[in-house]
Order: sequence, then C-alpha cells, then structure tokens
Amino acid sequence: MIRFIYNLLWPIGLLFFLPGYFMKMVRRGGYREKFGQRLGIYDRELRVRLSRQRSTWLHAVSVGEVNIALKLANALRALEPDLHCVLTTTTTTGFALATQNAPSWMEVMYTPLDYWPIMRRAFAVIRPARIVLVEAEIWPNLAAEAHTRRISLALVNARLSPRSERRYQRFRFFLAPTFRLLDLVCAQEPEDAARWQRIGVERSRIKCTGSIKYDPDVQSQAVAAPLWDASSVGAPDGGSTHRGEEEILATVFLRLRQQFPSLRLFIAPRHVERLREIRAQLDVLGLRVVLASKVRMEGGANEADCLLLDTTGELQRWYDIATVVFVGKSLTAHGGQNPVEPILAGKPVVFGPHMENFGMLARTLVSRHAAIQVRDADSLERAIVELLRDTDARQRLVQNAREVLSMHKGATERAAALVHQIKPNC
Repeated sequence: MIRFIYNLLWPIGLLFFLPGYFMKMVRRGGYREKFGQRLGIYDRELRVRLSRQRSTWLHAVSVGEVNIALKLANALRALEPDLHCVLTTTTTTGFALATQNAPSWMEVMYTPLDYWPIMRRAFAVIRPARIVLVEAEIWPNLAAEAHTRRISLALVNARLSPRSERRYQRFRFFLAPTFRLLDLVCAQEPEDAARWQRIGVERSRIKCTGSIKYDPDVQSQAVAAPLWDASSVGAPDGGSTHRGEEEILATVFLRLRQQFPSLRLFIAPRHVERLREIRAQLDVLGLRVVLASKVRMEGGANEADCLLLDTTGELQRWYDIATVVFVGKSLTAHGGQNPVEPILAGKPVVFGPHMENFGMLARTLVSRHAAIQVRDADSLERAIVELLRDTDARQRLVQNAREVLSMHKGATERAAALVHQIKPNC
C-alpha cells in the first residue's frame, strides 16, 4: 500500500521538482548526453553488451560516492576475477569522473528515475546479480524491485547523521519497510550502526566496517606538476568551497600577503558552474586570477595571485602543492566537505564550525589535535598564520590526523569481503 501511494504521488512530485531539477542540470552542463538513460531508455549496443553478462550494479550519486564505488569495485574484483559491474550515477560530474576512471569490465550509466515502469525497464536491461548502494541512496522502487526479483541489496559506507535519523524517524511508518529490504549494511561507525537499527534495519544485517573514504590503503596518491616551488612558496588551498567562502578566503589571503609576500591562493569551488561569479568577486578584490585549465595548456601560473580550479575530480592532485588546506562548506554553509584527502596528501587541515556531514570524524580530529576548527574569518586568519610560521606544528597535525585515519585502514577490503559473501542472483 505504501509503495502504491508512493508511485501514485511520484508524477505529481516530479512536476513540482522538475523546474529546479532541469535548472540545476543546465547550470552544470552536459545534461543532454545519454539523458534517455534517466528514463530507462538505452541504445541497442548497450543492451546487447549487458545481455551477455550478469553484473553487480553499483549506485553512486556524485563524485565522492563514485570514488568509493570505484575503490570497492576494484577490491571486489580481486576476490572475483570474472566480475562485471554497472556503475550508475546521478550527476554529470559523477558521470564524467566515472567514465574517465572506469576499467574495461565496468559499464557507466546514468541512474534511472525511481518510478516503477522506469525502474522495471532498467532492471530488465542491467540484469543485476546483486546491487550495492553507496552511503545513503535507498530508493523505494529500486529496493522493492530487487526484493521481488530476489536480488541481494547492500548498502556500503553507510552513514546516518543524528539530523537524518530524526528526519527518518518522523516518517518511519513510510520508510521502515524499504530499509527492511536491505540484506547488508556496512556502517562507517558504531554510532551509524545504532542509528540504522533504530530506523528499521535488522541488527544482524548491520556490520561496522569503517569508512572506505577514509581508508589510507586505497587513496589516490597522484600529484600535480609543481607550478610553484613548494619549498619557497606558501600556498593556502580552499577545497570544495561554497558560496561566500571564496570571498572570505581571498580577503584573508590579502591580509596574509603582507606578512608572507610569496604566498599564493588555490581555490577549488564545489560547483564549477559558479566560476564566473567567483572570478568576478576576486577581480573586485584586485586579485590576479588564472584558471587551472589555462595553466595546464599555456602556463603563466607564476604571474597569478590565485589559481582557480575549473575542472571536476582533480582537487586531490593539487593538494600536493598546498601548505595549508581549508576544507569548504564549513564556514558559510552547513555540512562540510571531506577532510581526508588533504590529510593523506600530508597537509594540515583547517575547517569551520559546520562539519555536520563528517561530525564524528571532525570531533575526533579536533580532540586529538589533528585538525584546527575555526569560528570565523579572524580565527581562520590566526590559524593559518600559526601554521605558515611553524613547520613543526604542521607536521604534528598531519601525523596526528594520519593516526586517526588508521582506525579505518582495511575498510575497503572488509566491505568487499562482506559483499562477496552475498549470494548473487544468477
């Protein structure tokens, strides 16, 4: 009955959210490519390829989840040499990253909309042997269709914040039946495991494996070409910044330049469609700005005050140049971005008061003197000054942070082993 109501209201909800959905896709660009896949429409070549195999279906929303899915797939492939995967993703940025990094045994597609005729068509084409969802992407029709077809359904790297738990509890009557269809939940932390149980998942199906995202063994160690000599130039880096943070970072940077004349600023906005807006703000402040893509093609980095990353999925490569990293979406916005990548690149991390998406990790990092949490622009400036002046302080932060992350070592292999044990529907 609940699923019937969901499907009955689904078209109405789609009409309500459709304008915003299309505007977001247009802003991010690339939405026309393979758009039919979102509606369960697939070209003949793809249907033929998938008809020859039974695939493990991995679903990841965007860039962060795609990275996790790729790591998990590689670990699972080590256990199952004949593994074939389909990786579906929702965003154009996630699709681009997945396409760029997918191995030959993985098919990259867009996620079908969770409406029963669309989802049925997707199942008929993908023919999944099992389904693995990343972090918190559980859709009623996808879960119900998997259950009907006796296809195992796993959730890996599962996290659930207290805020999300409260929201789910308010709608527990509608949501619990879907959560009960999960055959396996690989939770990041014991606190996450307890929350998943409280909203309806059987305790016997929940395993605490640690976070794949924080697993030091499988993080990319790629580095960028040295655009500046890191031994002579301090470079604060703003990672995955959100609206308002770029202007704050630029203002702080201009004040810091009075003490550190060789300083340069790197900014990586979370949404590249904001580049024009960000560049206009930086121009008003008098900064000489150059785009990373232009530097790669034409050079000229040493003439700039600020390098603005205008490509998706390359932030990890640029952390190698940074001296100090500020983690975005934590000062003027809520949630926070992933602090793990700069830590594993050996960089000291600073973030703002709003790290809700990584609450447990952020609290642990701060309590163990492994990261610095600031309240506002003034405290951000003071923290960066201290770190730029004190090499030993930077090294202590990085060492302490790596010790915190060591608790998650092997998380990828543990999750892969549990997924491997799930009986595929052949």
